[in-house]
Amino acid sequence: MMRQGLAQLINNEPDLTVCAEADTAGQALELLNKARPGLWLIDISLPDKNGIELIKDIRAMDPASRILVVSMHDESLYAERILRAGARGYIMKQEGGKKLMEAIRHVLAGNIYVSEKMSGKILEIFSGQRDTGGSPVARLTDREFEVFQLIGEGKGTRQIAEHLHLSVKTVEVHRANIKEKLGLKTATDLVRYAVRWTESQTGV
Repeated sequence: MMRQGLAQLINNEPDLTVCAEADTAGQALELLNKARPGLWLIDISLPDKNGIELIKDIRAMDPASRILVVSMHDESLYAERILRAGARGYIMKQEGGKKLMEAIRHVLAGNIYVSEKMSGKILEIFSGQRDTGGSPVARLTDREFEVFQLIGEGKGTRQIAEHLHLSVKTVEVHRANIKEKLGLKTATDLVRYAVRWTESQTGV
């Protein structure tokens, strides 16, 4: 429903047209050569793959692709990660239609779009003038962050391995690295921390 509403909003603009839609990352990649979109609108949460990984896949297949992330997730958690992955902008769904059209045109014009609040922080981070932030979670790599989120959703090591198409051993290595970076001693501590963090992001 969200995607249909977004498509209608875009198609109502005289200079914009939706050329294709996809339910999953896999479907999106199949459309890469068929639709040849001037701009990709991607969410972070997808059924088959994390949006950050999809951004990397698209950019690997077509380095010139322009990508704007439209998501419900807090911009402060994801803006830096998606820019490093190759996207050109981030806007939260609750910003509304007018702001979204502004972001779309901004990225189509070859610019980077983030909120005014985030723009200063992003410039400082990418110029090397500031650390990535006070949250220990910000120090996780994209893959570690993905594993951390799945732990917070209650998934076990084997489930995470199947979901991410990784070996159980690889997931265990990621878990060990996450524990070290977050200063946690046991697997139970990690699960509690991840669950609390996930609940704080979803407003539970």
